[in-house]
Amino acid sequence: MGATVRPGPVLTARGLVREFRGFRAVDGVDLDVAEGAVHALVGPNGAGKTTLFNLLTGFLKPTSGSVQLAGRELAGSSPERIARLGLARSFQITSLFAELTPRRHVELALAGRTGLGWRFWKSDRSLGRFAGRAAELLAQVGLEEHAEVPAGALAYGRKRALELALALALDPKVLLLDEPTAGMGVEDVDRTVELVRRVRDGRTVVLVEHNMSVVSSLADRVTVLQHGRVLVEGPYAEIRHDPQVITAYLGDAHAAS
Repeated sequence: MGATVRPGPVLTARGLVREFRGFRAVDGVDLDVAEGAVHALVGPNGAGKTTLFNLLTGFLKPTSGSVQLAGRELAGSSPERIARLGLARSFQITSLFAELTPRRHVELALAGRTGLGWRFWKSDRSLGRFAGRAAELLAQVGLEEHAEVPAGALAYGRKRALELALALALDPKVLLLDEPTAGMGVEDVDRTVELVRRVRDGRTVVLVEHNMSVVSSLADRVTVLQHGRVLVEGPYAEIRHDPQVITAYLGDAHAAS
């Protein structure tokens, strides 16, 4: 039998650097995210994970280096253009309109990626064309029964699910999730893990995550960052036994489990 061929990278970074007044928050990062994979970025606070996310998605411009999505250069592009090209993200801190329902949030997101733009947000007739797709996305993230509840009244885990639906409305090739289980109880964490498993079908997922049980459940590959650099990369089953990773991030108790 022939060797298994690993899918090529859909998202790459080469020599990525971001300096803040001489401090290198990201220091020469190379990254390859295989098409169809779930790729986790882990490391302690200050390791450079969120800065790297912001560089990949255009919210920060690199001091130097390259970012490519399916061979197309992204470095220096605006977040809006990058999203249109197929790379969407969720944020660690929720930012929803408290009075709007999940259905209206998703309809607006769907309208925003067409020629309609946000100026038609007041028109039920204009947004009505997106009702079917909005219902599908809400069902995909488990919010079909909460479609008409004001977002401000949703439980925290359901707010995060709504943010995921908004990202999916962009129909991304690559979906970036920043701390998707942060602040959640066990029940919401388990629900979110299952949700990510569902939505990964047909797309690539990159996630920043502190919960290593979540990483072990979801990630095909893990990149460990330290002081803005890649410390080690590989499958979770391998990196969890790396002495540097055990010392710096996972701890002896987790490594022995």
